[in-house]
Parts: sequence; C-alpha cells; structure tokens
Amino acid sequence: MSSEQPTPSGAASAVSRATPGPAPATPGTVRPGGRTAKVRAAVLEATQDALAEQGFHALNMDRVAAAAGVGKTTVYRRWGSSIGLITDLLHDMAEQSLPAADTGSLEGDLRANALLVLKTLTDPRMGPVFQAVIGSAACDEECAAALNGFYTTRLREWAPAVERAVARGEIPAGTDATEVLRAVSAPLYYRFAISREPLTPADAERAVAVALAGARAGAFHG
Repeated sequence: MSSEQPTPSGAASAVSRATPGPAPATPGTVRPGGRTAKVRAAVLEATQDALAEQGFHALNMDRVAAAAGVGKTTVYRRWGSSIGLITDLLHDMAEQSLPAADTGSLEGDLRANALLVLKTLTDPRMGPVFQAVIGSAACDEECAAALNGFYTTRLREWAPAVERAVARGEIPAGTDATEVLRAVSAPLYYRFAISREPLTPADAERAVAVALAGARAGAFHG
C-alpha cells in the first residue's frame, strides 16, 4: 500500500487523457529491472506524494516527472495519463502490502486485519492517498478496475486466516472467507469514505466482534 505536490495546468489538469507519442503498455503489466525499476519507483513515489498532498484532481504528470527527476516524455510514454499513474500505484501497493497475520485464532487474525486497515486509513500520508484513489475510481473505470484488483489481492492474501479457522472448527464449514473479511473492513471504509467520521480502535474492535459473531453463527455460509 508519499506526499505530492502538483497543480493542474488549466482544464486539462489531472484527468487529461491526451497521450503524446505511442500508446503506453498497460501500467504494472511488466516487472522492470535495473534503471527502469528505479524510474518506476521514483515516479510512483512522486505520484503518492502528489496524491497525499493535493489529491486526485491536482495530479499533474509534468510535476510528477519533475519531482521524480525523470523526463516528462518518459512518464507520458510509459503511463500515458494521470489515471495510468494511479493504476500502476495501486498495482505496486498490492505487491508491497504486508503479509496476512497468523495469530492462531480467527479473532486474533481478524483483529490484526482490522488494525492494519485502521492504521492505513488513519495514517497522515496513506489516508489522503486512499481518499484520492477512491475518488478517482468513482469517475474512471480503469482506476476502478485497478482498485478492485488491489482489494481482490488483499482479500486473497487474508482468506487463509478464515480457512484455518474452519479447519480448527471455530466456524462452520462452507464459510465464505472473503465475505468475513469484507465484514471486518466495510464499516471502517464506510466511516472513512462515506460518512467521513473519525476512525478509532473501538471501531475496529466493533467490526471484528460483529464479523466474528456472524461467522460463528453461519451468516457467511457460501
């Protein structure tokens, strides 16, 4: 799963789809090495900085290139648009996310998951980044698909926690692991992105308690 600093150039600003030169490869589909990897890392860091500081609508590719110390032609050729930058950033965040916990109990694993979500969403840097990418996903299908891919990856990473709980007899066989995990994070994302209420550890604990009770009662049977 940095801070940014762009301002839009007139009406064409952040969401401009003009792509000089040849069409770029789909961002994130190639794992670069050497200098190419360093360029990608610098550009994505600058993108994250820009999103954290000023949000999606201020994301400007020329300013990202300058902040990353990379030629803007390179940035346009490889990422194509600000949406391309956000899409690749989401791919990278999914790849770099912490592995799932294994505490020995479903309650412990769900608590670890909830606290990780809480920590991310309340982080002074990552909270604004997630606000920005959620906002961009609301108005762009490509970004929405990338955000879906990010969460699909994370759900897949954490699903074994629920599967282990089934094997231990903590919850009924046939429990849908992804639905249990969604039940943990959904109330936190609702407060974060919809009602815009402060998030606290008590909110995380409540989400865990509700998801755990539902799982034990068979509410998430597939």
